[in-house]
Amino acid sequence: MGDKYFLAIDIGASSGRHILGSVTDGKLSLEEVYRFPNGMKEEDGTLYWDVDSLFEEILTGMKKCKDLGKIPVSVGVDTWGVDFILLDKDDKLLGKAVGYRDHRTRGMDERVYEIVPEAKLYERTGIQKAIYNTIYQLMALKEKDPAQLERAESLLLMPDYFHFKLSGNKASEYSEATTTQLVDPGKRDWDHDLIEKLGFPKKIFQKICMPGTVIGDLTEEVKAKVGYDCAVVLPPSHDTASAVLAIPATGDDVCYISSGTWSLMGVLLDEPDCSEKSRQADLTNEGGWAGKITYLANIMGLWMIQSVRNALAPQMSYDELCKSAAKESIKSIVDCQDPSFLSPDDMAQVVKDYCDRTGQEVPETLPELAAVIYNSLAKCYEEKLKLIEGMTGVYYDAINIIGGGSNAGYLNQLTADFTGRTVIAGPSEATAIGNILAQMINEGVFKGSEDARDCVRRSFEVKMYKPTN
Repeated sequence: MGDKYFLAIDIGASSGRHILGSVTDGKLSLEEVYRFPNGMKEEDGTLYWDVDSLFEEILTGMKKCKDLGKIPVSVGVDTWGVDFILLDKDDKLLGKAVGYRDHRTRGMDERVYEIVPEAKLYERTGIQKAIYNTIYQLMALKEKDPAQLERAESLLLMPDYFHFKLSGNKASEYSEATTTQLVDPGKRDWDHDLIEKLGFPKKIFQKICMPGTVIGDLTEEVKAKVGYDCAVVLPPSHDTASAVLAIPATGDDVCYISSGTWSLMGVLLDEPDCSEKSRQADLTNEGGWAGKITYLANIMGLWMIQSVRNALAPQMSYDELCKSAAKESIKSIVDCQDPSFLSPDDMAQVVKDYCDRTGQEVPETLPELAAVIYNSLAKCYEEKLKLIEGMTGVYYDAINIIGGGSNAGYLNQLTADFTGRTVIAGPSEATAIGNILAQMINEGVFKGSEDARDCVRRSFEVKMYKPTN
C-alpha cells in the first residue's frame, strides 16, 4: 500500500498544510509537502478571507505532489466552520468571504429570535448559540445587503467552495453544514421550513452529502495546473469532525478535546440531544463521520495564548511559552467563555482587566499571562466534563486530547489535575489524519472507522498524564 497516497489539505485560521498519507507495513505515514500562511484580511472595516489566494495555495501544494512523484489517489479539504461564500448565476463570487470574527453579526441574534425564539431554535437544530454562526451572518446580509442575497444562486461553506473549485461540482458536506445552525439534526438535512421562515432563499442551499462521498475528479483547468488527475473526496470537512475520526480510542464511549485555536470538548452520540436541559448546558450537536453526532462544548481555546504571544513575543515558540508558564505560581482564573475574549484588540489587557475586576492577582509578565490562560482552560474543561457527564449519564475515565494543543504538556497535566482523569495526548495531526482516513476508507484501505482507528493506535505515540492530586 506504500505507493498509494491520499492528500489532506487542512486549512486553519492561521495556516494551511498539504499532508500526504500512505500506509506502509500496517502503519500510517504522514508527509507534509507544503505549508502556507492564512489569516483574516481587513478592508473598509470588514474582516474577510482571501479565498482566491487560498485556492492558489491549494493548487501550489498539489503541484508539489507531482514534483515529488507522489500522485494522490484523492484529495479532500477541511477548514473551520460557519463561514461561507455566495456565487451568482455565473458562479462568480458575490462580495467578500466575511470572517467569523467580523462584527456584522452584532444584534442579529435578536433579529433571528423575533422570528424563531432561541429555545425553539435549539430544539430544531441542536446547535448552541454563537453570534458568528452562519444563521446570524445570513441575517446580517438580509438586513444590511439584501440585494447581494437576492442575486445569490449558491451558498457554499469554505471547504465546499474549495471542493467546487477543484471538481466543478457543488455539494454541502454534512459536518460542515451543521455549523450553520440551519440543519435538522435528526434528518441530517437542511431545515427548509426554518430557512424559509427566516426569509433566506432556499435555492442557494446545496444537497447535503455525507463525508466519504466522491463528488468528482479534478476539472480540466485544475488538471492542467497541477499536472495530474485524482478524485475529490469529501472528508468530514469541519476540522473538528475530521479530528474526532482520528481519536485512537476503541469504541465510541470516549471524551475528547480537539485542541487548537478553539477547544472542542465532547463525546460521540448516535442521535442528537436537542432538549432544553442540553441548551442550558450550552452543548451543541454537530455532525460527524457516518452520521454520528459530535456532542460538544465550544471553548475559546488556544486563541487566547496565540493572541498574547503574537502581541508580546512572536519569536517565542509555544513549547518555550508553555514551559515558562509552568514555573509560575499565579492561580488567577478567567472565564474562557466570556465574550470579551472573542476578538479583543489587546488580549493581554483584557485578561488583566478581568483579573483586576474579579479581585484576583493581576498577571504582569507573558509567562504569568500564559499560566492564567492555561489554568483557566483546564478549569473550563473540568466544568464542561461535568456538564457532558450529567447529560449523557456516562462516566468518562479518560480524556483524549488531539490536535496541536496535545503538545502543550503543562496544559495536559493541568487538565488531568483539574478533572481528576487520565489524559491521553495525541496525535497532534489529528485533523489531517482524519481527513486522510476518510479518503482511505472510501478507497477500501480500511473497512471502516474502527479499522482505521486501529491503524492510528499502531502508528502514533501518545503521552499519558495522570492526576497528581
